[in-house]
Amino acid sequence: MNKKTEKQYKKIVLAYSGGLDTSVLIPWLKENYNCEVIAVSGNVGQAGELDGLEEKALKTGASKLYIEDLTKEFVDDYIIPTIQAGATYEQYLLGTSFARPLIAKRIVEIAKAEGADAICHGCTGKGNDQVRFELAIKSFAPEMDIIAPWRFWELNSREKEIAYAEEHNIPLKINKETNYSKDKNLWHLSHEGLDLEDPANEAPINVDGFLELGVSPEQAPDHPTYVTIHFEEGKPTAVNGKDMDSVELIELLNKLGGENGIGILDIVENRLVGMKSRGVYETPGGTILYAAHNKLEEITLDKETKHYKEQVALKFGELVYNGLWYTPLRKALSAFVSETQKTVTGDVKLKLYKGNIIPASVTSPYSLYSAGMATFDEDDCYDQSDSAGFINLFGLPLKVRALQDQELFEKTGKHFADVE
Repeated sequence: MNKKTEKQYKKIVLAYSGGLDTSVLIPWLKENYNCEVIAVSGNVGQAGELDGLEEKALKTGASKLYIEDLTKEFVDDYIIPTIQAGATYEQYLLGTSFARPLIAKRIVEIAKAEGADAICHGCTGKGNDQVRFELAIKSFAPEMDIIAPWRFWELNSREKEIAYAEEHNIPLKINKETNYSKDKNLWHLSHEGLDLEDPANEAPINVDGFLELGVSPEQAPDHPTYVTIHFEEGKPTAVNGKDMDSVELIELLNKLGGENGIGILDIVENRLVGMKSRGVYETPGGTILYAAHNKLEEITLDKETKHYKEQVALKFGELVYNGLWYTPLRKALSAFVSETQKTVTGDVKLKLYKGNIIPASVTSPYSLYSAGMATFDEDDCYDQSDSAGFINLFGLPLKVRALQDQELFEKTGKHFADVE
């Protein structure tokens, strides 16, 4: 037995998606630890990927499978607060990042209820998800052992995992030729691996079957689609005049966005573990929501709040990406964001056209925009002669420096720039 598996456990709870890594983990854990394996799947809106999962888990050796419906909690407590913050990570809309802490939290709850000795996950040692899972586990069960086979097992490539699955008659939905690494939930679908590993290769977004949540901009209709989203205190509550549950709302926007080639992102991002990684993300509804929310904040937030909030968004996005959801700082930043959202109420109309999101209109009962102030026509709100005094005071430091620079040059033959 591998030295990493010398410690024995009676019961291990496995974070189980039914994908390649976790499919082979059930028999592998039983072979190496001679233990009971309980599988736990978190439903965060991955739709048909859960079909047949219980039968598969039990046939491959699990004693039971929990399928926990976390979709509503995912949207209301993780997605929407992140939208309100305007948080992204290097353009990435955090689809995998904020799902992992929620799933891990529920796994801990089940592991405790089952009296498990350890929790196992199938995250690669090169990825971010191992951090997200384990930081959440440490937050709620600091005493719990964590098993991460990718760090030490013999199945150290996806090809070896596939071969192991074939030897153990484990059914897979992939093969060696279609072996993209994917993660799907209500919010997004990510694609990594194979030809995408080389940034010199164009992403095959026009190849049939690659995109799953929509079409490429080239394949989108030749006519625009208009959509109006209503927000109450920064939370989306209605589309095209129809009040909707938060989950239903995202599902509809995914459909509209997908049909119009919205939300396809191809980036090389800086992973937490230190390497650069290329990924293609589909986030149609999320991209629409971010655009609409930002547009509404343009007219409902004052300048200082909006500018400072943009700084907060950068840090918020880093915390989420790095698996630090359950930290005092993230909670404190969320409290700040919630305060800023009290007037972010109104309607945003957008035009969706071939991958583009074009603002059409924005209205709010709390709008700070004044047509009278902004007009180039004659008005009685703004005395333009006041600007002369403002510019004199605002530019005073520049004027003083320039005068001093002249004096320095007359005395020494040098300018400030020569000695700085």
